[in-house]
Amino acid sequence: MTNAFAEMLASHDVLLADGATGTNLFAMGLQSGDAPELWNTDEPDKIRALYQGSVDAGSDLFLTNTFGGTAARLKLHDAQGRVRELNRVGAELGREVADRAGRKVIVAGSVGPTGEIMEPVGALSHAAAVEMFHEQAEGLKEGGVDVLWLETISAPEEFRAAAEAFALAGMPWCGTMSFDTAGRTMMGVTSADMAQLVETLPNPPLAFGANCGTGASDILRTVLGFVAQGTERPIISKGNAGIPKYVDGHIHYDGTPELMGVYATMARDAGAKIIGGCCGTMPAHLTAMRAALDSTPRGARPTLEEIVDKIGPFTSASDGTGDDTGPERRARGGRRRRA
Repeated sequence: MTNAFAEMLASHDVLLADGATGTNLFAMGLQSGDAPELWNTDEPDKIRALYQGSVDAGSDLFLTNTFGGTAARLKLHDAQGRVRELNRVGAELGREVADRAGRKVIVAGSVGPTGEIMEPVGALSHAAAVEMFHEQAEGLKEGGVDVLWLETISAPEEFRAAAEAFALAGMPWCGTMSFDTAGRTMMGVTSADMAQLVETLPNPPLAFGANCGTGASDILRTVLGFVAQGTERPIISKGNAGIPKYVDGHIHYDGTPELMGVYATMARDAGAKIIGGCCGTMPAHLTAMRAALDSTPRGARPTLEEIVDKIGPFTSASDGTGDDTGPERRARGGRRRRA
C-alpha cells in the first residue's frame, strides 16, 4: 500500500482538514441520542453530502463518519455486531467522494474513544481495548481509508492501545487528544506529556495534536505547548468554531467564518501542519480557512497575548505546563474579538 497521506504531508506546506461531523449531521436531521454511524447504511446520501461539503470547501482530507465505531460505543445502540460493516461502509462512501474530487483528497478513518475507563482506574483491559480498536481498524482498512485517525482521546492508556491495534492492522495513523480542563485532558495529560508519549510508542503516529477541547484560543496555546517540546513530528490542530452556547434550546458555536480564518493562519504560524475544525465548524468556516491559508503569508509564531487579541481569551489561566504567573495569566484578561 502506498502511503498517500505521507506523500501529501511531504509535498504540502500545510493541509486543511475537515470540520464537524455531528454539527453538520444534526443540521441534516440527525436527532440527539441517535448513532451517526447507522446513517452510513440508513442515509448514505447524507453521509456523501457531509464528505462532499468538506471537499467543496477545499479540504485536503476529511474524516469518516465512524467516530463511535467501536463495539463499546455501538453496543449502546444494539449494533455491536455491525462494527466491521458500519466502518467499512463509512469508508467506502468517503472513498467514493474523494476519488471523484478531481484532485488528491485523503480519506481518514475516524476512531474515537471507547467511552469506557481503562484499568487500573476502570474495568476496560488493555487487551480488550486493543481488540475493539483492531476490529474497527480492519473495517476502515477494508473500506479503503488512506490513514487511521484517532481523536478526542483523554487517557494515555487508550492512546497506546489504539496504536497497538493500528499496528496489527498494518495501517498508518494520526492521533489527537482533547485538552479541555485547564489545558489538560480529562485524565490529566498535558501538551508536553502527549508530545513525549508519541515518541515512546513502537508504532508512532505520522502526525499528532489536539482536537475539540474548548475554544480556538486554547487549542492554539496547546499547539505552542507541543512546539515547545522540540518535536519534529507534524502537528494537528482541529479546534472548535468558538465557544458553545445555548440559543433557543440548541447548542450554537459563536465562531464566525472570518474568525476561523484567522485561527487557521495563527495555527499554521504557531507550528501546526494539519489544520481543521471540530464542533461547530461548517463548510462556510472551512471555505474561509482555505482562503485565509492560501492568501495570508506566513508570519512569526504568535504570542499568547496576540492569540487573545485576535481570537479571544483563554478559558483557564494556564495550560498546565508552565508558570501560572507568566503570560498565560496575563493573557487571560485580554478582550474577545467579535468578528
